[in-house]
Amino acid sequence: MFDLLILNAMIIDGTSSPWFYGDIGINAGKISAIGNLKRRKARKTIDAKGLFVAPGFIDIHSHSDFHALVDYKCESKVRQGVTTEIIGNCGYSLAPLLGEALHESKRSHFEQYGVEAGWQSIEEYLQVLEKSRPSINYATLVGHGTIRKSVMGYEKREPTKDELAQMKKLLDQAMRDGAFGMSTGLIYSPGSFAKTDEIVELCKVVARRNGIYTTHMRSESEHLQEAVQESIEIGERSKVPVQISHHKACGRKYFGKVDKTLQMIEQARLKGIDVTCDVYPYTATATDLDAILPDWVHEGGIPRLIERLKDKSVREKIKKQIDPVQKAMSGYENLYVTYTFTEKNKQFQGKSIAEISKILNKDPLDTAFDLIVEERSKVGMMRFAMDEKDVQKVISSPFSMIGSDGSALSTDGVLSHGHPHPRNFGTFPRVIARYVKELKTISLEQAIYKMTCFPARRIGLLDRGIIRPNMAADLVVFDFDKIKDLATYEEPKKYPQGIIHVIVNGEPVIFECEHTQARPGRVFRKK
Repeated sequence: MFDLLILNAMIIDGTSSPWFYGDIGINAGKISAIGNLKRRKARKTIDAKGLFVAPGFIDIHSHSDFHALVDYKCESKVRQGVTTEIIGNCGYSLAPLLGEALHESKRSHFEQYGVEAGWQSIEEYLQVLEKSRPSINYATLVGHGTIRKSVMGYEKREPTKDELAQMKKLLDQAMRDGAFGMSTGLIYSPGSFAKTDEIVELCKVVARRNGIYTTHMRSESEHLQEAVQESIEIGERSKVPVQISHHKACGRKYFGKVDKTLQMIEQARLKGIDVTCDVYPYTATATDLDAILPDWVHEGGIPRLIERLKDKSVREKIKKQIDPVQKAMSGYENLYVTYTFTEKNKQFQGKSIAEISKILNKDPLDTAFDLIVEERSKVGMMRFAMDEKDVQKVISSPFSMIGSDGSALSTDGVLSHGHPHPRNFGTFPRVIARYVKELKTISLEQAIYKMTCFPARRIGLLDRGIIRPNMAADLVVFDFDKIKDLATYEEPKKYPQGIIHVIVNGEPVIFECEHTQARPGRVFRKK
């Protein structure tokens, strides 16, 4: 007898092979049989007639590092069909926390979510994550910025020999604790202070532990090609697999550059350098507003950053440096505030910097700087800066997979805060609805491969991402005719339609479009 039996399904197995009809039997959290199983008995049966069944979607690039600690339901992800999230991206992870990293975590806004980040190691963090019993699975990378902050704080210089040795030791311990690799955020301090040689030396540690290197590169606009070349160089010198995060070209002047960078990836692979990328299906980016500030303004951390912004002469210097960059990128009318934490500024969530500056009768950059100061740097932004044709090119590349670059949010409670990017709610259904059905950029089987088998193999989850006997029973059942992302830039907090059932480790978490409150998620450790 099966624990769960799915009947009459159109099965997309994750390998990009054409779909086929069949039934799927599940026992003890694993797929135990595939074929004609209609005469077999089961404790629970799902009739999937007219529906597709695919492996559960794997979000290769997620930022839900503390969200599952706040709300185990992980609703904005699991309702998309996501059964596993890879966290610890863009150089930021919630461990290891030592030195300035630990002090900063205690000064952070986590307390507003009821989370106290008192752990220090990756193992301690993973134990806390396990105790939260999330509805979906998690695997983590370790952030280079977090490691550097733990050893050097926000000092803008090369590490000493001893400091580099300390970083290597922390990284090696993180890998032994179960991290799947290291990420960098090379536009964010303190990771942006690191030179290529430092990253290469750390990536050698990752390579020895059979991990992966993922990178938010130094540039996604003017110096995009140089940034891709640096990523390739790091892979070549350290022998580590490289994943370029959320690959794109930002700014009208730079549209079309992905033609060249995708060629660079292909050429690197022909030379034996293992480089791939991920992409989200939107033309707007999102990050913290302080990312518009020059590198040197971040030196010394948030207290020094705020001091500089309060100094009129320094502020004018910053303006002269970044105003041309911001105008070339997309202008202030395309730069939106997504979240604030003070009541005073919540009225500006969802408005552009241009709109807010008119309301306040201020210069746009003064408006942005004042928000950063008043929110103590915890203010989010979204920017329309990408070309739809470029998005399609990256999605259709054989070297790309899908990642949301978002977090597990909700339509109510503390995780419904702000005016977020719609990618948090709609990424995976949008790929199917827009890029498979509407634009026919890729086939359905290719889309599923980019959301399942490809990311599973890339990160090293060898029992996920394919529908086969003895593989983990992470599955999504969806209606191809009805699947659609409903989250928009104007109304971003909407769950998608057409995701009928989501099964995690053999247990339904979404059943007939509703959350069952089940908590079968696991926390993975790299072996």
